[in-house]
Amino acid sequence: MKFSRLISGAVLAAALVTSAASIEPAAARDRLSPGAAAALGVLGGLAVGGAIAASQSPAYAAPVAGPVYAPPPPAPVYVEEASPVYYPPPAPVYVERCFTDRYSEWVPGWGWQPRRRTVCH
Repeated sequence: MKFSRLISGAVLAAALVTSAASIEPAAARDRLSPGAAAALGVLGGLAVGGAIAASQSPAYAAPVAGPVYAPPPPAPVYVEEASPVYYPPPAPVYVERCFTDRYSEWVPGWGWQPRRRTVCH
């Protein structure tokens, strides 16, 4: 199919080239105005571009190949739940939490003195 598109595009391009070459040069009185000549050039370019674009396969097309068959997924496996096993709860762990307490103490003759003490609960 790709080869036939290539051949059809090549045949169309060859036909356009030969038809343009077979036209005899026009006499000076038969020449077109510059605007008409530009319009014909644009139309010819669009025609040739369309022919070239039609002869190419689209970029988003999937590759031409046979269908791909994947093996079916494995059957589901059903597992019977084991009976629950009960253990006694673990013994509570008591953590001693300590913090440093900062305070000021009045010392007679010296004034306020900063002090620290560790308090644990």
